[in-house]
Amino acid sequence: MPMASRSPVLRLVGGKPSSKMPSDLGAIGQLDDRQLVPLVLENDNRAFEVLYRRHAAFAMNLAVRIQGTGVDVEDIVHDAFLRARTRLGELRDAGAFRSWLGAIVVRLVKTRLRRRRLVASLGLGDGNDQVDLDAIASTAAGPETRAQLAQIYALLNTMTSNDRIAWTLRYVERHRLEDVASLTDCSLATAKRRISRAQRYLTEHFVAPFDGEKE
Repeated sequence: MPMASRSPVLRLVGGKPSSKMPSDLGAIGQLDDRQLVPLVLENDNRAFEVLYRRHAAFAMNLAVRIQGTGVDVEDIVHDAFLRARTRLGELRDAGAFRSWLGAIVVRLVKTRLRRRRLVASLGLGDGNDQVDLDAIASTAAGPETRAQLAQIYALLNTMTSNDRIAWTLRYVERHRLEDVASLTDCSLATAKRRISRAQRYLTEHFVAPFDGEKE
């Protein structure tokens, strides 16, 4: 997917998200996140470039899998990195940059999902983006698996954004329950309740036997 050239973040790193570090970054490209964050706070653009290249693909994949589509994902990633840089001083554990960035992506996607439902409630759209199976399915997935994925995401589209995101983080992204709670900024009990509610709904409405624990 081509990235928007207008983005200052993307101009900084030369366009597409990539974990490959340019040779002109030198030793800074070998630093870990805990070492890079303080440098970014001192306005070191090279350090921020390394963080972007290291985590942009993660942020993009996270947004795509929660949404089930690549629509607006470039803008979400762009906004997430800009917000991360602006608010980097709030990050208490520099080594946790990746999970902290993930939480920002989750909040941005949740806002978009809620806005989409609002638009639909006003009669200005159907509230759903077409599921992009090529973006979310494994290249080895057969027709049956792809059909099941399409049905799952169609059902996810009918859920609240909180339930949908919690279930996706748990069973699509394979995060631990504690990480789901952290990424969605809620208690562990709330995360469990959202996942359970979504799981129950999917089990009741899926046309074939379905168990998220076995996915």
